Amino acid sequence: MEKVIFTEPSERILQALNDQDTSFVLDNALEHTMVLNMGPQHPATHGVLRLLVRLDGETVVSCIPDLGYLHRGYEKIAEASSYHEFIPHTDRLDYLSPLANNVAYTLAVEKLAGIEITRRAQFIRVICAELARLASHFVFLGTMCMDVGALTILLWAFREREKLQDIMDVLTGVRFTNSFARIGGVANDMSDEVKKMIADYVKQFPEKIHECEKLVLSNRIFIDRCEGVGYISKEDAIAFGATGPILRGCGIAHDLRRDQPYLVYNELDFNIPVFNEGDVLARFYVRLNEMKESIKILQQCLEKIPQGDVKPPEPKKVLPNKEKVYSKMEELIHDFMLINFGINPPIGEVYHAIEGSKGELGFYIVSDGDATPWRLKIRSPSFCNLQLMPQLVKGNMISDIVAIIGSVDPVMGEADK
Repeated sequence: MEKVIFTEPSERILQALNDQDTSFVLDNALEHTMVLNMGPQHPATHGVLRLLVRLDGETVVSCIPDLGYLHRGYEKIAEASSYHEFIPHTDRLDYLSPLANNVAYTLAVEKLAGIEITRRAQFIRVICAELARLASHFVFLGTMCMDVGALTILLWAFREREKLQDIMDVLTGVRFTNSFARIGGVANDMSDEVKKMIADYVKQFPEKIHECEKLVLSNRIFIDRCEGVGYISKEDAIAFGATGPILRGCGIAHDLRRDQPYLVYNELDFNIPVFNEGDVLARFYVRLNEMKESIKILQQCLEKIPQGDVKPPEPKKVLPNKEKVYSKMEELIHDFMLINFGINPPIGEVYHAIEGSKGELGFYIVSDGDATPWRLKIRSPSFCNLQLMPQLVKGNMISDIVAIIGSVDPVMGEADK
């Protein structure tokens, strides 16, 4: 076969499109089909996601997701930051659930350093992770419905999310990029005011979510836009490395909270929502039911959370409380040493993952015994799940692409890193 020399980047991408569909060749591709850029500036791509799609009329023949428009080099930044300094950067990955990102990262560092956190801190972290899941799923609920034409539910979903942001504000002191978790625990204890706010939210949630369900699940247009669209089989989902609601929407009951329990999830009673259809509607149902399970988890945490400290007595690894730093010389010295010289974990490598709102969020850390990671790799679910896009959109109409992207629920902050 004669070697083809490409002179333009667009020709390279066109060849990749041809590789997905062998019924066309490069020379006559444009004669039969149209190549269209969707994004990166597009209201339905949920961020700077670019899809290069080839169309036969309005039917998608093939597709290539083009990532990297929001790449900030966070994995490289980690190598120049101490283990404590990198915590605020995790907020900016999946910026719709920063509290869960904090938890995932600190769990990996604690596994590396051999730190065991207190039971009260474990319960608080579970509360943080489930609040983050609810907030993220409300954004999914509102934006995905808006993508297929249901605007009212966007306003209702963000109304409920604002209540969660108010809780996070009182819990962490910040509404959005919280940076609340600390290596060894959390920044501050949870007050009785926060417990009451969460309890009130749990009590009013069923009525509000039922209100949203009634609006869309009885709407024929919404069902028609989602049912049978963006289908993927369980075999393909596994082969492409899908996790989270996409995998559970294909009939596979995989959830790290149950299959590889961390924190105190093994002490809590909750179900794993699973649907077998593998389409946009199935993924919608999975997330809707996950929100109800998160409410059950929050309720149990409020009932079971014990009293005690939120940080273990590990002065050479865990930052002391600020009030002690400002009032006692010994804590001031420990704070100075940890901030300036780091925790210096033992030489080795670890991987720890949690069940994030979008799937498996994991951190792989390699330590050479220094104050900074020798290597840090982020297993972000948005990046991995976007690999499915060519399979999900192929054979569907171009108008279905927006519904499919919404059902994948990517956040480009963690996809590009």
